[in-house]
Amino acid sequence: MSTHTGMAAKRKAPDSSTEAATKKRRSPTRVNPALYLFPLPAVAVIAFFLVMPTLQAFQYAVTDWNGFSATFNYVGVDNFIRAFTKDSLFTNALTNNLKFVLLVVIAQTAFSLLLGLLLTKNSRGSILLRALFFFPTILSSVSVAFIWKFIYDPNFGLANSALGAVGLEGLQGSYLGDNNQALYWVAVTQVWFHAGQMMVVYIAGLQSIPRELYEAAEMDGANKWQQFKSITWPFVAPATSIVVAYTTVQSFKAFDLILGIAGNPPKSSLDILSTRIYSTFANSEFGYAAAQSIIFMAMIALVTWLQRRLLRLTPKGE
Repeated sequence: MSTHTGMAAKRKAPDSSTEAATKKRRSPTRVNPALYLFPLPAVAVIAFFLVMPTLQAFQYAVTDWNGFSATFNYVGVDNFIRAFTKDSLFTNALTNNLKFVLLVVIAQTAFSLLLGLLLTKNSRGSILLRALFFFPTILSSVSVAFIWKFIYDPNFGLANSALGAVGLEGLQGSYLGDNNQALYWVAVTQVWFHAGQMMVVYIAGLQSIPRELYEAAEMDGANKWQQFKSITWPFVAPATSIVVAYTTVQSFKAFDLILGIAGNPPKSSLDILSTRIYSTFANSEFGYAAAQSIIFMAMIALVTWLQRRLLRLTPKGE
């Protein structure tokens, strides 16, 4: 009995040591502390060019600094109160910008979705048309501005010339010269400029939809509209969220496009927040311009947040 017991104990000893060695091998590997040094250059660049200027903007926003003087006075929230109650130029630019954002977001989202639906198939014709619609995106904003400034010219522009050539002189207009319509024509330019870029986002979302869903819907007798409402739209909702958010930011920051079309400074009917802030800086009101910049940043964040909540394009809590 003792002999057998000893042999059994000897057999168990190697098993326990093997198990301990296995556990040791499965333990998580320690990270070399030197690896934490790799993100430091990127963090330093972001801190220097983004975080520090943002913090300085908050500091200057409560002062009357003119950008050159070595001294300045703290004015508290007077700059923010002035922007909303005493500065008609700022409130006009805010109204124009919100109107411009609404126009571009609705038109560009709808047009880019339509292009995506029409050009989803990877045929030669579709690929060629995708390239043509995407081409404006690779142009600079200044180039696009000068192209459309020529198109809208009331004397020798392409729009009036084309309408006159087909006998539609009654539709000719001054376009940018009409203060009631100028913002709408700039919105058309913005949509032409970026619709092809958003089209690519929608095509990626549409091509990820399983074809079996459409086949099953057709077998159940669903028409095209029912298929779009029940299959296509829910599946492209994440893509729509991206398109709406990106288009909103683009529309708020259409600084170079506005200046290229309307000149510097633009007339009041084409003045938006970014051009108004630029003009305020140019007038050596750095403290007041910093306050306007903070309002501008808060406005973009608020509109983007409201879009996510109102459109319900993302699950709650994400």
